Amino acid sequence: MATPIRRALLSVSDKTGLVDFAKALADKGVELLSTGGTYKALADAGIPVIEVSSHTGFPEIMDGRVKTLHPKIHGGLLALRDNDEHVKAMEAHEIAPIDLLAVNLYPFESTVAAGADFDTCIENVDIGGPAMIRAAAKNWQGVCTVVDVEDYALVLEELEANNGTTEAFRKKMSATAYARTGAYDAAISNWYAAQLDIEYPKRKVVAGELKQTMRYGENSHQSAAFYTTGENRPGVATAEQLNGKELSYNNANDTDAAFELVSEFKDDVACVIVKHANPCGVAIGDNMKDAYLRAYSCDTESAFGGIVAFNQKLNKETAEELAKIFLEVVIAPDFDDDALEVLKAKKNVRVLKTGGVADPADNAAMVKTLSGSLLVQSKDNEIFSDDFKVVTERQPTEEEMKDLRFAFTVCKHVKSNAIIYCKNNMTVGVGAGQMSRVNSCRIAAFRAEQAATTAGDDTSWAKGSVVASDAFFPFADGLIEAAEAGATCVIQPGGSIRDEEVIAAANERGLAMVFTGMRHFRH
Repeated sequence: MATPIRRALLSVSDKTGLVDFAKALADKGVELLSTGGTYKALADAGIPVIEVSSHTGFPEIMDGRVKTLHPKIHGGLLALRDNDEHVKAMEAHEIAPIDLLAVNLYPFESTVAAGADFDTCIENVDIGGPAMIRAAAKNWQGVCTVVDVEDYALVLEELEANNGTTEAFRKKMSATAYARTGAYDAAISNWYAAQLDIEYPKRKVVAGELKQTMRYGENSHQSAAFYTTGENRPGVATAEQLNGKELSYNNANDTDAAFELVSEFKDDVACVIVKHANPCGVAIGDNMKDAYLRAYSCDTESAFGGIVAFNQKLNKETAEELAKIFLEVVIAPDFDDDALEVLKAKKNVRVLKTGGVADPADNAAMVKTLSGSLLVQSKDNEIFSDDFKVVTERQPTEEEMKDLRFAFTVCKHVKSNAIIYCKNNMTVGVGAGQMSRVNSCRIAAFRAEQAATTAGDDTSWAKGSVVASDAFFPFADGLIEAAEAGATCVIQPGGSIRDEEVIAAANERGLAMVFTGMRHFRH
């Protein structure tokens, strides 16, 4: 049985759709109460509305900070209609029931995102709104709570179908309401901790807004959804999709990995190709097409069905190369009209426009879920420490040093244990995610040999390359494998108890080696 709506309280910060919603309610004979700017908007639109101060008999005070915190409001929201004592109290104190509450909160999150100062952010912390929402949502038996503009249409459909709201509908709206106040409080608490430089507060709240329900998760028997955290940061979460099917769970994960890596090279024209969260090709080029073809040449086999990321506006010439193979996603800051036309001819390829590159130096918290728990850490937003030094007899050449820096930057984004062979600002072999660092060395060398064979070269591309390791070599065996593959220069964090053994092995083979003083495990 549906509960009729006779009286509604509307108090919204976002006025989108307000007038149409209120008019539809008024046309159904609903008495409207309202506050401040909402009241003015409705009155100016000629909709019958009663100001809350008139309803309560108490004026708004303290610059509007106190206006709905009144027994006639909260009593009207909280009173149980089937409880005799509640009904008697309402009659004794002339409290009228409120059957529908529509509130959206002060724009705290967007105020913070805009870079407002401390006092401005505090002024945008809503008090009365969350209090009313929580009261109404608690009393779902008699009150329908609306916190999202897009739900106005659902409420009107419910009223049209049932001449009131059903129990199931009110419960659903109550759940939505509590999720909103929870996310709002999370945003405030996390902001406050940041203002006080409290990296790990006693209680850490993570909140997100549903962007997409996915067909399935990593595998078809797993369910999945995509939530955004409200950060105004270029990337897969904020990108505009210009073509293709909806992103899958794995698409989103892999695309994020690709775009985060390509954003490291903001001063160069760069391309990254990712497969299963690991880069299979990375290159800097003279132009977009050159960067892509160089990245693609590293592993043409794995690039099939991969994710391709660029850090500059994509042109037609490059898009035509991309169209020659099957790709899942192409992501870039922007696209020429002609490039977009080429890609749209491939109806299934997902094309994402980010509007810019990400800032690899920011320090957003990284959260990973475990069974019944969370791991939280600061972002790996550096590459080299101040302890960057050459530790061998031979010094790297200027060109080798450029490749070493490039290789170690890529290494940061490869699953551990990670070994990367690079030459001329491009990867030529990638060894990722192995339990043994020696095996990563062997796999990367094999990839470099395969890349050469595919290109028609007789000599492995590892010959004359530099090699990067995400963590120290615990023994000399990994370095020896790299030397035998043809690497001439090594970059690694250092810090092993056998560093001297590894340095000696490098010197014996005429290798140059740099210690960075900073490792980059990625799990």
